[in-house]
Amino acid sequence: MPETLNQLPIATAMEPTWLARSDHAPARARRLLLEFLSGVRGGERFADKGRLLVSELVTNALVHATRHDQKIRLRLEVDGDQLWITVEDASDQVPQQRKDTDGESGRGLLLVEALSDAWGWGPREGIGKQVWCVCSPDPAVR
Repeated sequence: MPETLNQLPIATAMEPTWLARSDHAPARARRLLLEFLSGVRGGERFADKGRLLVSELVTNALVHATRHDQKIRLRLEVDGDQLWITVEDASDQVPQQRKDTDGESGRGLLLVEALSDAWGWGPREGIGKQVWCVCSPDPAVR
């Protein structure tokens, strides 16, 4: 791991990638994240939280916001000590956290809130929205 901030890249981003609506999309997003982080100095510090966060955001878009004929777009960026994950879909449906957490599903955004430093959503260019989160590195990974 770099010892000083001077050794960290100022910003490194992955080209936005389209993911087909498929049960395999979360796994593909995790693989893309790990490939991206392997090319970023110190990227391994984000791997554990990043895998969970990208999985939850992609799954949320697939389950709640994407029709069968639509794709979602994944963007990843490391800026200093922050990993930004953005998932775009064609739905205007506002992402909502469930109040009832007793079920076996529906906790995705609660996990995103718990694991990330911040998260939010907004309109994207054209139609639809983007849901994003930012997380700091895992301090246990050196």
